[in-house]
Amino acid sequence: MSGENSTILVTGGSGLVGQAIKTVIDEEKKSGLGAGETWIFCGSKDGDLRDRAQTEALFDKHKPTHVVHLAAMVGGLFHNMAHNLDFFRENMAINDNVLNASHKHNVSKVVSCLSTCIFPDKVTYPIDETMIHNGPPHSSNYGYSYAKRMIDVLNRGYSEQHGRSYTSVVPCNVFGPHDNFSLQSSHVIPALIRRMDDAIVSGDKTFTVWGSGKPLRQFIYSLDLARLFVWVLRYYDSVDPIILSVDEKDEVTISEVAEAIKKAHGFHGEIVFDTSKADGQYKKTASNSKLRALHKDFEFTPFDEAMRATVAWYKENRAVARK
Repeated sequence: MSGENSTILVTGGSGLVGQAIKTVIDEEKKSGLGAGETWIFCGSKDGDLRDRAQTEALFDKHKPTHVVHLAAMVGGLFHNMAHNLDFFRENMAINDNVLNASHKHNVSKVVSCLSTCIFPDKVTYPIDETMIHNGPPHSSNYGYSYAKRMIDVLNRGYSEQHGRSYTSVVPCNVFGPHDNFSLQSSHVIPALIRRMDDAIVSGDKTFTVWGSGKPLRQFIYSLDLARLFVWVLRYYDSVDPIILSVDEKDEVTISEVAEAIKKAHGFHGEIVFDTSKADGQYKKTASNSKLRALHKDFEFTPFDEAMRATVAWYKENRAVARK
């Protein structure tokens, strides 16, 4: 990406990753970087991407040369389990509409966002980019997972039939400012941050974490992911997906996550585990060796530091974050 007179449209721009990219781009502008780039961050209020006409209208309006495609119907484990059909149909519509509009409007590059949950349930670890289609995903969220996998299929199709440079990234679990802190559909970190805040307000002596606390996860701070997204847009030229994840050694248990949140919140009570609740997959360890080979010097924000910043943001923005 030359940077000269580029217009980059970010779908899902009001969400966790979109707002992190906006923060990074704003920082770059202060330093004089990214000259000639115009970034446009769109949210659901700007158009329903499930609707082809509204998607076309958005592209007609902004005439992007590049697209960062983040928009998706998302939710936590229990929300996914109850709505697999909805997750499949709505995400399939969004992805087909965005990539088709990108092709019709001669967008030179699209970077779409996948998820580590798309990988096969029965797989050897660590997972890498070659394994995405090697078997069914975990049954709990197959609708979302298959729809996300189809972005890779669309990218290859647009590359083979039309010579398009459309690619995708696969982040591990993301957290940070502007996350979804709704109790109905949030992921593990924002849900625990919100619930622990409530426990502090209520003066609770104990805090209950659903499940055993033993499952392992890799978590990437949203601002780190944003910097890597911008790097992919500018410098990564393969149609093949690339995993954007912290190193394998940085994997943590849910119990360790709860302790980090406790420390960041200053909660003095005891953490207990409700083992009657489902754990989901035990581990989803991803290899970032491809990223490390191409971007050797990238430094990730330490987990505790990123957690402190996220909890601080939540406390400052509690009224907005809880909606």
